[in-house]
Amino acid sequence: MKTKTIAIKQEEIRSQNIKDILTHVSDALTERGYNAVNQIAGYLITNDPAYISGYKNARSVIQTVERHEIIEELVKEYLRKE
Repeated sequence: MKTKTIAIKQEEIRSQNIKDILTHVSDALTERGYNAVNQIAGYLITNDPAYISGYKNARSVIQTVERHEIIEELVKEYLRKE
């Protein structure tokens, strides 16, 4: 039982970390005049970091988490809303 509780907390922490990263990157892209959704989607599809501006260290920040983890979190959140 205790192990299961720890796993859930780790999942919550991971999810919040990804949300924070996407928010930071989105804010930085928007401040630079980019369409954040298009730029992040381009990065996730192609794995080309050039889609993400270096402004406010956004490119480095988004690369601290694996793309597939971001995609999994986005799908999970989308399906949760349905």
